[in-house]
Amino acid sequence: MRTDQQEARPHVGTDGNGAGAFAFQALGFSYTDVARRLSTPWAKVAVAQRLDAQQWTGPGEDEVSIKGVLFPEEFGGGASLDGLRAAALVGVPLMLVSLGGRVFGYHTIQGIDEDRGFHDAFGAPRRNAYVIKLLRYTGSPSPSAFNSFVSLFA
Repeated sequence: MRTDQQEARPHVGTDGNGAGAFAFQALGFSYTDVARRLSTPWAKVAVAQRLDAQQWTGPGEDEVSIKGVLFPEEFGGGASLDGLRAAALVGVPLMLVSLGGRVFGYHTIQGIDEDRGFHDAFGAPRRNAYVIKLLRYTGSPSPSAFNSFVSLFA
């Protein structure tokens, strides 16, 4: 039986294009934070001699950010981040699913920020802090997206 704490850990599956599996729980590819931001805007409507009324315009954006630090020389993980970067370049929406099976719908990788430091004599980073930004996708995914699987815990 899984606990809520176990279900809150990100995990990424295969991308369906042969780029391999990306497991956040794998040795060397861990994360430090998972953040989620949901915007639900209300429009102001001017009303004479009263405070402005508000009208809900519907849900806005549903964003997820995953932060972590890799130490590729000591623990690996660089190849997993390279694979996620390659999946982002393909531009296909990916399904966001928790390890417990909760489906959050399709998401797109909006960006991957990296902060590489402590370079060795050959220029390879010994530390790579990253942030992966995902955004909920509400359109119809392409057929190849059905072969893609991303599993994150929010």
